Amino acid sequence: MRQYETGFLVSPNLTEEETDKLILQMAEVVSRKKGKMLKEDRWGKRKLAYPINRFEEAFYVFFHYEGEHDVPSELERRFKQTDTILRYLTVKKELKENIKKQKKPVKAREQEAEMPEAEVEKEVVEEKVEEDIIAEEDISSEEPKEEEK
Repeated sequence: MRQYETGFLVSPNLTEEETDKLILQMAEVVSRKKGKMLKEDRWGKRKLAYPINRFEEAFYVFFHYEGEHDVPSELERRFKQTDTILRYLTVKKELKENIKKQKKPVKAREQEAEMPEAEVEKEVVEEKVEEDIIAEEDISSEEPKEEEK
């Protein structure tokens, strides 16, 4: 099972009871689809960065849960059907163990790949330095001489 985080914005014109009822309905979707709710964050009413449907603020809610791929798709389907949900976003979370395992092989491959390139780059840099030195000598020898009056 994968971990997901879903954040959604609820319209601010609902009463507290209606907002609670809506959040509970959405939380039940996770359990009905055989998912496991890990954490539910209710941030409350916050000012929006820009107006959405002429609302200046919204009620922020975040779900952290585990489940199969059908859980977030069902939540998003419900969000689309509900007019009081202003925006939503679902993110698939990576486990820290998976991230650490992926980084080590990538670094090893990069180091192996960089070995021959480093020698080639060194030669290219040396050639450019020699060209720059020659160009500076040409410029210094062509300095204009001041005319005497």
